[in-house]
Amino acid sequence: MKILVIGSGGREHAIIYSILRSRKNVDLYCAPGNGGISDNAKIVNIKYDDIDGLLNFALSEKIDLTVVGPEVPLSLGIADKFLHNGLKVFGPGQKAALLESSKQFTKEFLKRNNIKTADYQSFTDFKTAYAYIQNRSHPVVIKASGLAAGKGVFIPQSIIESENYLDLIFNKKIFGKSGETVVIEDYLEGFELSYMIAADGKTYKPLATSMDYKKAYDGDKGENTGGMGSISPHPYLSAALEEKIKKNIIEPVLLSLKNEGIIYKGILYAGLMIKDDDIYVLEFNVRFGDPETQSILIRLKSDIVGLFESCIDGTLNDYNLEFDNNQAVCLVLSSAGYPGKYETGFEISFGEYEKYFNYSGNNDIYIFHAGTKKIGNKYFTNGGRVLNICSKNKDLKTALSDIYNAADAIQFKNKYYRRDIGNLGISAIKV
Repeated sequence: MKILVIGSGGREHAIIYSILRSRKNVDLYCAPGNGGISDNAKIVNIKYDDIDGLLNFALSEKIDLTVVGPEVPLSLGIADKFLHNGLKVFGPGQKAALLESSKQFTKEFLKRNNIKTADYQSFTDFKTAYAYIQNRSHPVVIKASGLAAGKGVFIPQSIIESENYLDLIFNKKIFGKSGETVVIEDYLEGFELSYMIAADGKTYKPLATSMDYKKAYDGDKGENTGGMGSISPHPYLSAALEEKIKKNIIEPVLLSLKNEGIIYKGILYAGLMIKDDDIYVLEFNVRFGDPETQSILIRLKSDIVGLFESCIDGTLNDYNLEFDNNQAVCLVLSSAGYPGKYETGFEISFGEYEKYFNYSGNNDIYIFHAGTKKIGNKYFTNGGRVLNICSKNKDLKTALSDIYNAADAIQFKNKYYRRDIGNLGISAIKV
């Protein structure tokens, strides 16, 4: 069976790890991949936003299944194009992908379907937006409506800060077209959690729960990033709260999409804020989260290829989705300066931890490459988030000890990582 994974990060490497554990005989490709992925799959030198190039490759190589990792190709309609050409693809269509690619669309969708979200207004120019925030109590939340790699959300504490952020988005155009529309919404106080489900257009099944750490620095300080680490399961998600999330958010969203002519197939990731007894939707992602996926998939007991196929074929109800009961942790090793400016091109020394590149056994440590490249037999930094060090154990402290020992031992210039991943005191990761 030929499988193509699209993407180049730690999430895609974790997906590839899970595919390698499948009971099916798999011939694995990845476009464009990274240094570590090149050890586990055949690298296809096509960028993930080159939809026609990816389609031509899949047709010529007779790819049996394509798994889309990042949001960008989904927003460009890759799933629709592949399906139109008779190819199986895991990921929602372009209309469904608007849930992530347009925050304005999402807010309007939630409002007209009476699904709770923070009050908001949308703007397309600096002057009107600035006039609006002058009459709002702070903090507020300012979001670029389009895709911004997890970096398009600001929480100004004052009118002056709001003015600066609006200037960056509208006048300095730091997000380009993604910032042509800005959503300004009320700030919600509470605790945030991520909730992911797999859907086949008729039914859905929840993935294992997780908690991510978005801020750059210890104690949840600094800028929002794509994510600096995660743990699974979520330590504060009770069975009662999970049922409430399903009833009040997941099921109404899937039904409302269907009523609007959108049949959702793939992963739906809901970013939620729990405030008192209410659940509010902060955002949606239309694919696996990163780095939540890494800590979730090392707990997966079921065959992931079967999960992909059942979602595509509409047979998810018959698929047994099962996770082990370990505590799992993912720690991101990044380039110092991320999510701002950073340098790359530095050699990575793994030492004894290079043995964990082999995923054939029952590992206690998992190393997923995110921003790396391989030249000869050496690996070099090639991105803001460089490596994901993951571990699982019945005991969370043991898992944490394992990943931090590995993080200290693995060396590259300008290495940076948070030292409080797994700190359960950090439960309220603010919007």
